[in-house]
Amino acid sequence: MSEFNNRIDAQRLILSIVNRKRWDEELFGLSKGTIDRWMRVNKIDSSGGLAHAIHEAADKLFFLANKSQEQVTEEYRLLSVEVSELTQRIGSIIASIS
Repeated sequence: MSEFNNRIDAQRLILSIVNRKRWDEELFGLSKGTIDRWMRVNKIDSSGGLAHAIHEAADKLFFLANKSQEQVTEEYRLLSVEVSELTQRIGSIIASIS
């Protein structure tokens, strides 16, 4: 259950950081379709650093979600650290464009 809570908390934190900036439309989730729509509505360059970091974090969180029923492995821990680093990178990018 702790891994589930950590993933949900990480997703909420990413959404909270992204939505600190006033956008035409907030980011409501981390599915590919939701992110792509958000980028389109807010005219965000899909090849830019913000888009890349959000997609990468979403992919890693999706992978972690699929590993939740398995024993926590070193790979799981490393991905969790990578998600934390991506969250910080997203925060830095948002701060620079605010």
